[in-house]
Amino acid sequence: MAHKGVQLDRETFSCSICLDLLKDPVAIPCGHSYCRNCIKGFWDEEDRKGIHSCPQCRKTFTPRPVLEKNTMLAALVEQLKKTGLQAAPADHCYAGPEDVACDVCTGRKRKAIKSCLVCLISYCDKHIQLHLESPAFEKHKLVAPSKKLQENICSRHDEVMKIFCRTDQQSICYLCTIDEHKGHETVPAAAERTEKQKDLEVRRLNIQQRIQEREKDVKLLQQEVEAINGSADKAVEDSEKMFTELIRLIQKRSSDVKQQVRSQQETEVSRVKELQEKLEQEIAELKRKDGELEQLSHTEDHNQFLHNYPSLSALSESTHSSSINIRPLSYFEDVTAAVSETRDKLQDILREEWTNISLTVTEEDVLLSPPEPKTRAGFLKCSHEITLDPNTPTAWCFTSVGSRRVTPVVISLSVVRI
Repeated sequence: MAHKGVQLDRETFSCSICLDLLKDPVAIPCGHSYCRNCIKGFWDEEDRKGIHSCPQCRKTFTPRPVLEKNTMLAALVEQLKKTGLQAAPADHCYAGPEDVACDVCTGRKRKAIKSCLVCLISYCDKHIQLHLESPAFEKHKLVAPSKKLQENICSRHDEVMKIFCRTDQQSICYLCTIDEHKGHETVPAAAERTEKQKDLEVRRLNIQQRIQEREKDVKLLQQEVEAINGSADKAVEDSEKMFTELIRLIQKRSSDVKQQVRSQQETEVSRVKELQEKLEQEIAELKRKDGELEQLSHTEDHNQFLHNYPSLSALSESTHSSSINIRPLSYFEDVTAAVSETRDKLQDILREEWTNISLTVTEEDVLLSPPEPKTRAGFLKCSHEITLDPNTPTAWCFTSVGSRRVTPVVISLSVVRI
């Protein structure tokens, strides 16, 4: 609330010409006050007309009034300066390089809030009041502030262009209709605007319909993207599961082969070692017998030799050499060969199936279907040459022209009367 009161003081004690805090304030006969230099400069420009007016209420004075200092306002302004409330309105009220400036403001110009298409002048919030309050300006057309007001002035006749020439499709003033545009089809600019506005609405309607159609297409494409992503994710997930199962099966078969080889290895090694032990026992027995025979052979006493000879034990049955089956150094190479053959077959199958899988993936239709052809050129783009199988036609047809044409066989029957 305090801030609002401060703003009121600033507006109350500001000059409506320079929009700054009053400097050397003077009062004129109508009661309004201005900076001495501001009102003096304003009246200096009016001296040529001989009439001096108030910039706010437009009341005229003849002769030019004498300016007297408003001592009460001067004291109040000084008091405001001491209390620090003398600052000018905020900078955002003033026109910047990109803003439309008020054409009435002198000195630092404020931002225009409206432009008048009749006066061809832009007004700030201070100087627009007459257009809003005075009945004389009721028919004036106020629009958003524009820097292009001068484009409404005819460069040849310096008049406002209120007429549209349909022949040359351009805006003109009333003097142009009796000059270079004489005899042309002309209408008031407002009437042409009405016609163009109708066409504009139709074009906008068409554009909006196309926007709706394209938005539907975008939605369909989005749904297509979601369907593609969902299908691809499922295919990847299912493929990973199946390949994982395949890998597990191969690992299981690898483990089975390993177990079988190790089991067979243990059996074969046990058989060989058993035979080896038997042979070693036989060797030991033979060595013992050989020792006995050697000892007997060295007996010098003939009677003793003949007495001990029958007591020699008979030799045990010797292991036949045929029971010792020494294989070539291949052993489990046939297993390796079998696994290698299985691997090659599996690689061939995977290679063939991978081609089918790859073609299936690349042939997925993920684009919108092309429009149906409507012209001969369009149909020719979709045409393909066909070759007929000469072995398949019936007996009543035969193929010709490179097996691309079928001709029916015409058989004429003669009726013989008996």
